[in-house]
Amino acid sequence: MRRSLVLISIGLLGFIGYWSLGLELGQILPRGQGFQIARDFLSAAFTPALDYEAEFVPAGSPSFLWVIGNGFQRTVIFAGAALSLALILGLPLAVLASGLVPTSIRIPTRLFIAGMRSVHELLWAVVFLAAFGLNSAGAIIAIAIPYAGTLAKVFSEMLDEAPQRSYQALIGAGASRSQAFFGALLPTAGPDMAAYAFYRFECALRSSAVLGFFGYPTLGYYLRQSFENLHYREVWTCLYAILFAVLILETWSGKLRRRLVA
Repeated sequence: MRRSLVLISIGLLGFIGYWSLGLELGQILPRGQGFQIARDFLSAAFTPALDYEAEFVPAGSPSFLWVIGNGFQRTVIFAGAALSLALILGLPLAVLASGLVPTSIRIPTRLFIAGMRSVHELLWAVVFLAAFGLNSAGAIIAIAIPYAGTLAKVFSEMLDEAPQRSYQALIGAGASRSQAFFGALLPTAGPDMAAYAFYRFECALRSSAVLGFFGYPTLGYYLRQSFENLHYREVWTCLYAILFAVLILETWSGKLRRRLVA
């Protein structure tokens, strides 16, 4: 019954939003030159660029695929660095936000991590770009802050939902709370936490690419340039590079999850 009420409430809110905004199906259809642009863009998906589409390329310029490969590498590096920092911040906060600590510590910690994840990484990027200029540290911290808050929230819930019997048994046998945590609770929740961390890495890849629109040298930077110049085949090369990274990460994380569960 409660689940049905939640679903009905969500549907009702959606209808109210649709009605109050005056949305119409025709608004999402291309108009005028939009049909031509949409057709050109979608048709370019079948012939991604392997070289520059521009008629004039300055002498000595690196090859297009080298530029995309460099952007791909930087995208992965930015995402990996940001997620590593997020894990360093998020894991201790997850413990402090879980039921393992007193309420006087848990509630303020949960409020703190709620504040961390309430501001999107793109807004953090704008703030750090204005404060520190265009540097890699600003981009990494911009991704790491909200990701750390999200990891802390989800990890704390996983710790609370993990079976507590072994943890309580070790404490009853005389082990300290830290010994019981690392010896029983963390190994139980670890596989799910690792799986979620890999999912956030996929999200970090996309966030890292999007930060290129602000000028950071990730794939998004070259994607924006290509799109502004109407080089749609180059755009699809960038998009396929991001897709390739996500697929490789998904394959790798799947194998690692199976090992952890086994």
